Amino acid sequence: MTKADPGGAAHDDLSTQGRRAPAPAAEPGGAVQAGEAAVADVGLLSPVRIGAPAEAATSDIAWLQAMLDAEAALARAQARVGAVPAGAAEAITRAARADRFDVRALALAARETANPVVGLVQALTGLVAAEDPEAAEYVHRGSTSQDILDTGTMLVADRTLRTVRADLTRTAEALAALAARHRDTLMAGRTLTLHAVPTTFGLKAAGWRQLVLDAEQRIARVHAGLPVSLGGAAGTLAGYLEYARLADAQGTGDDSCTDRLLDAFAAETGLKRPPLPWHALRTPVADLAAALAFTAGALGKVAADVQSLARTEVGEVAEPGGGSAGRGASSAMPHKRNPVLATLIRSAALQVPVLAAGLTQCLAAEDERSAGAWHAEWQLLRECLRLSGGAARTAVELAEGLEVRPDRMRENLRLTGAQVVSERLAAVLAPRVGRAAAKRLLTAASAEAAANGRELHLILAEQPLLDGHFTAAELAVLCDPADYTGAAGPLVDRALPPVGRPLWS
Repeated sequence: MTKADPGGAAHDDLSTQGRRAPAPAAEPGGAVQAGEAAVADVGLLSPVRIGAPAEAATSDIAWLQAMLDAEAALARAQARVGAVPAGAAEAITRAARADRFDVRALALAARETANPVVGLVQALTGLVAAEDPEAAEYVHRGSTSQDILDTGTMLVADRTLRTVRADLTRTAEALAALAARHRDTLMAGRTLTLHAVPTTFGLKAAGWRQLVLDAEQRIARVHAGLPVSLGGAAGTLAGYLEYARLADAQGTGDDSCTDRLLDAFAAETGLKRPPLPWHALRTPVADLAAALAFTAGALGKVAADVQSLARTEVGEVAEPGGGSAGRGASSAMPHKRNPVLATLIRSAALQVPVLAAGLTQCLAAEDERSAGAWHAEWQLLRECLRLSGGAARTAVELAEGLEVRPDRMRENLRLTGAQVVSERLAAVLAPRVGRAAAKRLLTAASAEAAANGRELHLILAEQPLLDGHFTAAELAVLCDPADYTGAAGPLVDRALPPVGRPLWS
């Protein structure tokens, strides 16, 4: 089985059950026989997350380890306040290793109780009892399933967000380098898919970077506030308090015990202490969902732009050619090299916001614990975490290896010639010949230029209406796209940190 590392995070081997068992035989209709291998989720239909750190951090084994970490941390916290013997807490911590449990059996047992914690507690109690029968009495003492699962969920989120934030930082750094390198690289700005006015690739890359920074900042705010869950059966902490009162006569059971227990539990897990138990107050999950949805969407914007610019007839950028020899290959067309990195990112960007909406919907939970809304969160949140994590890891490779083609950008600008500066020409001509006349003149001249391929400035130089207003040389300058990028360069300068300054300044 998967081994847990000393820090508590589990390494995923893409489902040990699915990989150890021999491949099941196919039935005549193509269906696979029932069995462990038939139900193992190895990511066949979710390639964006394959191999990403978020995949390992959100696997069944990782989630199991996180719940075990929550149980062990709770025992140690209770030992701190005198409600559990220190030796018992140590025995529980030693037993709380995911490699000692049958995760498939726990999953099957969860059908009987609607959550995986009940079976987990039974199995953990048995392991502790085998070593120290007295210590087994203190497993899950005063607790409830939701305290353990929610705290485990926050631990999974904490471990996953660390990798997401690291990948977002790398992506932002790569985009900053692209923006600086191509500060003045001329290209056509496009609106509603058509040439609009000139811009620079540096400004585009700076905009991508800003979205990535915005995503990291949102993730960071949520990450910093991930809370433990401690409420007991119905959010009153009554069980914890009662066991503390029964523990001994050393004053550990007064009402301040719950405050000290919360502080100790937060310290043991590295999570935050919440203002109130949150069994039915799902702000932490909704906030996490919102940040992940924004992150996936922000990366999706980058991916959509890369796809558009990488089209055969555009060809202004290309994805990196690294990785396997078969990357981007088509099953039917040998000549194709598809933009697979951008495609993977965009697939996540289209899924996560929908899943996040489901998590937001779970805010409408009834009573002190929901029958269904809480349960609906688990898989939705896991998918949000691993899809966003997969997109963030893929974005690193895309941004660090993106091939930019300035020559093709200039070539494409020539498709519309000086027509892309018609906005400028209208502004300059209007004071001389009137706004309406300038618009009519430019509309006719642009149509002629498009029809016969002549340079716009040469057509304008022949217009009687402009006699005495502009020389041919002046019109040529006015029609040069390179002379009409506005504040693109200074905007890039403002968006990027000065050399030697931190990325986030």
